[in-house]
Amino acid sequence: MRVIAGSARGTRLVAPRGMHTRPTADRVREALFSILQCRCELDGARVLDICAGTGALGIEALSRGAASCCFIENDRNALASLKKNMNAVRCADRADLLELDALKALRLLAGRGDHFDIIFFDPPYASGLYKTIPEALINLSLLAAHGLFITESQSRNILPERMGCLMKLDRRVYGDTALDLFVLEEA
Repeated sequence: MRVIAGSARGTRLVAPRGMHTRPTADRVREALFSILQCRCELDGARVLDICAGTGALGIEALSRGAASCCFIENDRNALASLKKNMNAVRCADRADLLELDALKALRLLAGRGDHFDIIFFDPPYASGLYKTIPEALINLSLLAAHGLFITESQSRNILPERMGCLMKLDRRVYGDTALDLFVLEEA
């Protein structure tokens, strides 16, 4: 696993052993960032990586010019890898790491008045968070008006076309992995 493009291009990223943390494959990340290039301005973006795992998605965004990334992760093994990866790409000055449960972290971010242009969400597939996290994002107003909410899930897990005021913009399938892109419904 490596950073695909940008200032940290080619930097190898580490992942914990075992199947508990499932890093986004290089080819899926490459496809996702190609989609993002067409849909939004990554340069200067404020990014949130929920259930960050190794941090590969947020680190890729930082490498490609995002202004900042907040990583949310609470698994001890994933955190160790995430910290090593952040050090390897020297992004600490533009990164914030919240070592908390995802819902607690989202409430903390809302309390600080944070808003994000791009939100990545790649939880453990069987976590049950695919309903609660989008609801929290909406209720806490964490997604900027023009922002994108991107979920990664198993391809057989079809997410609804709309979750509250989040509307599905696109769905892409890469083997067993699906990416769903959501935007806020226009008023």
